[in-house]
Amino acid sequence: DFNYGADEFDAEGNEEPKALPEGSETMPYIDESPTMSPQLSARGQESGDGVSPTPTDGLSTGGEREAGKGLEMRKLVLSGFLASEEIYINQLEALLLPMKPLKATATTSQPVLTLQQIETIFYKIQDIYEIHKEFYDSLCPKVQQWDSNVTMGHLFQKLASQLGVYKAFVDNYKIALETAEKCSQSNYQFQKISEELKVKGPKDSKESHTSVTMEALLYKPIDRVTRSTLVLHDLLKHTPADHPDYPLLQDALRISQNFLSSINEDIDPRRTAVTTPKGETRQLVKDGFLVELSEGSRKLRHVFLFTDVLLCAKLKKTAVGKHQQYDCKWYVPLADLVFPSPEESEHCPQVHVIPDHELEDMKMKISAIKSEVQKEKANKGQSRAIERLKKKMFENEFWLLLNSPAIPFRIHNRNGKSYLFLLSSDYERSEWREAIQKLQKKDLQAFVLSSVELQVLTGSCFKLRTVHNIPVTSNKDDDESPGLYGFLHVIVHSAKGFKQSANLYCTLEVDSFGYFVSKAKTRVFRDTTEPQWNEEFEIELEGSQSLRILCYEKCYDKTKLNKDNNEIVDKIMGKGQIQLDPQAVQTKNWHMDVIEMNGIKVEFSMKFTSRDMSLKRTPSKKQTGVFGVKISVVTKRERSKVPYIVRQCIEEVEKRGIEEVGIYRISGVATDIQALKAVFDANNKDILVMLSDMDINAIAGTLKLYFRELPEPLLTDRLYPAFMEGIALSDPAAKENCMMHLLRSLPDPNLITFLFLLEHLKRVAEKEPINKMSLHNLATVFGPTLLRPSEGESKAHLTLASDIWSHDVMAQVQVLLYYLQHPPISFTELKRNTLYFSTDV
Repeated sequence: DFNYGADEFDAEGNEEPKALPEGSETMPYIDESPTMSPQLSARGQESGDGVSPTPTDGLSTGGEREAGKGLEMRKLVLSGFLASEEIYINQLEALLLPMKPLKATATTSQPVLTLQQIETIFYKIQDIYEIHKEFYDSLCPKVQQWDSNVTMGHLFQKLASQLGVYKAFVDNYKIALETAEKCSQSNYQFQKISEELKVKGPKDSKESHTSVTMEALLYKPIDRVTRSTLVLHDLLKHTPADHPDYPLLQDALRISQNFLSSINEDIDPRRTAVTTPKGETRQLVKDGFLVELSEGSRKLRHVFLFTDVLLCAKLKKTAVGKHQQYDCKWYVPLADLVFPSPEESEHCPQVHVIPDHELEDMKMKISAIKSEVQKEKANKGQSRAIERLKKKMFENEFWLLLNSPAIPFRIHNRNGKSYLFLLSSDYERSEWREAIQKLQKKDLQAFVLSSVELQVLTGSCFKLRTVHNIPVTSNKDDDESPGLYGFLHVIVHSAKGFKQSANLYCTLEVDSFGYFVSKAKTRVFRDTTEPQWNEEFEIELEGSQSLRILCYEKCYDKTKLNKDNNEIVDKIMGKGQIQLDPQAVQTKNWHMDVIEMNGIKVEFSMKFTSRDMSLKRTPSKKQTGVFGVKISVVTKRERSKVPYIVRQCIEEVEKRGIEEVGIYRISGVATDIQALKAVFDANNKDILVMLSDMDINAIAGTLKLYFRELPEPLLTDRLYPAFMEGIALSDPAAKENCMMHLLRSLPDPNLITFLFLLEHLKRVAEKEPINKMSLHNLATVFGPTLLRPSEGESKAHLTLASDIWSHDVMAQVQVLLYYLQHPPISFTELKRNTLYFSTDV
């Protein structure tokens, strides 16, 4: 088959090798009669064997035949290559076609792409096109007016000498692909262009044009270098050693092979694995780690999406120094793959969700180990101790990665079996789903892989994979960015670009501990094409590097709502992400930005407060309000034992928020909280009306903010070290004694308010089956708020801004948990002679 890359044309612009039928007109036909073609006889005479080529002399005809056949084969090799070269030039032309109009719009007020993006995506394509056009134009007449003395080795030598352009192309290939992908996501016009580029058919082809994606065309130059090298190989095989072309072709082959071995390592791993049943090259499109629920337990899998098949594998355990291999667990041809609807999913296994407090516990452990590693490094500690800590950290992070995902991603094989993955991010789930659906638009065939084919495909996974490490922070190099620790304030303003009215909302995701989680959600804006949310959120960052925004259309159709409460049935209208650049984000001012997704633009602003800044308790300059004012001043002014703000917020939460899922954990809208803060500070008459109308999460957020902004923590700076020591005692009797004595030592307003809050939190936890807030969850939310020392004190306790879950935080949670789990504590018993509540509470 000499059809190098002139594969029969199909819709992908991929070519299919087409075997030439035996005895077809294009096969070398050598006549043994005396009228044999003169050039073949001449070739025989030159061989110097001195035997005249008479038809009766069978011996000599064999030699002649071989030589002639060699030259005829040469012509065939070249004809096949020329045909494929024509197709390749047409593909490059198709790629260049949109470049001029894109450049023209780049300088207008409505650019589709920036000049920089155009330069990146189409880098070196023009040069490659010109090199091959010149090569084709020189080679074509030589093949068409073929004779035995034709020389074209110099053309191949020149082509090989220009491979430096390909090196530049290969180095840029990955960035070009990523840029094209990003631009497609953010710009609808470019997405349309890049999905359907028109490639001219060969001159003698019936087809005038075929549609090919930009991604497929960008891969062609990489493919081409390999194919040109194969052609040189075959040409040399059929060129006699004394032919003038022979040394030139040898030189060209040497250059090409050296070039190939130098770039093979650099090429983006989307190299060919094997061929698909249709004879196209099977390429890796996407891969990554996913958690599979298999036989009731969670397993970490490496999932590979190829052009026509989804393969689920796990890395085999191998001896040190041995080549690592994947083991295939299952595969589904994309032609047989379907996504079950929520109704069909009802019969699927239910997802066992790990309680939040166990996940929070594990995060604390990981952060405590992190700070130990930092301390060891700072003290130039033993490398063995550091390795031991890192190993422990990896085990804990791995547990977290395995156990935190809860969003089901179900995959069904038409021929029977269903599979269930669990993801922590709806963004990722939709990326997988979209990538599969995009491939399914092509004409795919169902197939069964033989055991050898499966072995080859699974074997190729190790070389092809693009995700090498399990996404845990302990796999990061020391010089990699540790991400941001602190609070990100985000205002989601508005969105535009919707084609028709819908009920719209956004969710925000950030990465922490190596994976993405949803952190906030706007309210649903009903029946609009231009939602104006203007909602502010405070998101805690734990080593985060990216912010994702997803825009959904709310589903109110009762028949589609799933019993499985983690199943998200709302439709994703668009999604996008931005890197959280520490330099850009860490300013005191708001930074306005836009994320473009599928033609939709979402406007938002953000600012970042580092961990150490957000830990500050700053006394209010105005002593007339309640926020940032000492609790003793407020209770004295109000002539109450418990501040009015605490009583009102608790009363409202108990009235209508005690069964709210995630009460106190889910952030309220920051603008609502600020409005309530202003009303309480001004002691406005409308407080009660406002409270009854306000979203319950905003009221819960106001109560937390009040305690967070006290100039001194509720359990006081003075007693903080003693609380830390008391909770660390191991003897239960000694601990009880100490912890009760510490409460007794608190000033009355602090103690009464603390006990009042304690009883409320216990009542909230009684509803845990409904609101999912256990005592442990509540202790995690309120512990640091009630105990964290004020500025002067906290300096000594704060070693690193990234010690977000440091030992201190763990201990603060444990202190509050101790009192929450303790039988009811009465003020009277503690003080013996003090009244528990006066009448005005």
